[in-house]
Amino acid sequence: MIYLDNCATTKPREEVVEAVVSALKDDFANPSSLHRFGHEIEKKIDVARENLARLVNVSPSEIYFTSGGTESNNIALHGFINKNKRLGNKIITTKIEHASVLEQLRSYVDRGFEVVEIGVDENANLDLDSLYREIDDNTIVVGLFHVNNEIGTVNPIEEIVKKIKSINKNVLVHIDGVQAIGKIDVDLRKIGCDSYSMSGHKIYGPKGIGALYLKSNIKINSLVIGGGQESGLRSGTENVPGILGFGIAAKIIKENFSKEHNHAVEIKKYLINSLNTIDDIKINTPENSSPYIVSVSIKDTRAEVLLHYLEQDEIYVSTASACTSNGTHKSHVLEAMGIKREYAEGTIRICSSKDITIEDIDLFIDRLKFYVNEIRSIMKR
Repeated sequence: MIYLDNCATTKPREEVVEAVVSALKDDFANPSSLHRFGHEIEKKIDVARENLARLVNVSPSEIYFTSGGTESNNIALHGFINKNKRLGNKIITTKIEHASVLEQLRSYVDRGFEVVEIGVDENANLDLDSLYREIDDNTIVVGLFHVNNEIGTVNPIEEIVKKIKSINKNVLVHIDGVQAIGKIDVDLRKIGCDSYSMSGHKIYGPKGIGALYLKSNIKINSLVIGGGQESGLRSGTENVPGILGFGIAAKIIKENFSKEHNHAVEIKKYLINSLNTIDDIKINTPENSSPYIVSVSIKDTRAEVLLHYLEQDEIYVSTASACTSNGTHKSHVLEAMGIKREYAEGTIRICSSKDITIEDIDLFIDRLKFYVNEIRSIMKR
C-alpha cells in the first residue's frame, strides 16, 4: 500500500498505539476522582500537556484539550465573539479557509455581523494589502490558516499578527494550525497569535483528540458547560487514551522534526519533478509551502475517476480536503485561485509522510501516467 492521503489522517506511530492501548487497559480511572488512582491519571495528562506545549513553545497552562481541530476552531472563534461582542461586529477571514473556520464565521452574517472574506492570488497567497485595509476599530476577530489544507500555502503569520495588532490591538487573531504543527516550525511565542488550533491525528496520533492554545490574557465563553474540566473551558470527562497518545505523538515529532522535515522536502522535490514529466498538468502548490502537500491539476481528466483507478493498486490520494470530499464537491480553494475548469476537475492532493520512499513515488507516478492516459483516451471518444 502507498498511502498519500496524509493530510486527511496519518497512521499512528507504534508508540502512540501502545500508549492508547495501555490507557484503555490500565489508566482507566477518571482524572477528576479524588483518590490516588485518579490523581495518577491527572499527572499523566499534565505530562501530555507539557509535551504539546513544548512542541509549540507555550506554557502548559495555555493548552486545552478538545476533540479535534474543528472543535478547537469553534471554541476559539465562537467563544471569543460571544464573550466580546461589545468590541465590534466585523469579522475577517479568507476565501480559502477550512470549513470549520469559514462556515462558522459565515453563520454570523445572520446574526448581524459583517463578515469579510479576503481573496488570494493564483498561488493561494493572501492579499495582505486588502486584509490590512479591512482592519478597523469595529473588527473583532480575524481567522486565518497557517498552512492551507488543500494547496499547502504557508501564511506569513508572524508578520500578519504583528501588523494586525499595530492597527487594532483588541482584535482576536485565531490561527488554524492543524496542517502546520509537526510539519513546519511553529513557535507561538514568536508568532504572537491569540489562539491556535491543533489536531492529534495529523501528526501520527489518535483521532478524536485535538488541542487549543489560548493566550493567558484572552477571555472567552465556554461552549460546553458541566464539570469544569480543562480549566472550565471544555467540560466533560477527559479522553485519556486520546490525550496520552497525542502527548506521545507531540513528543516524538518534536524530537524527530529535523530528520522528518528534511525527508519530506526531499520527497516533495522528487515528486514535483516526476509529476512534471506528465503532459498538460499544473502544480498548484507554490515553492514556499508545506513540504508535505502537493496539489496537482491534470488537464482532461476526472479526479474522482483517477482516485478510484489508483485505489485498485492500493495507492491512495484525495481530490480535495477529506473533510469535504464527496465526489460532487467543487473546491472553493481552487475556485478562489482562478484555476480553469478543465484543470480543476482533474485536481488531486498528494500528501506524504515520514514513511513514504522514493520507490513509492516512482510506483505512484508510473500508475498515475498509465491511468491519466487511459482516462484521456476514453474522454476523447
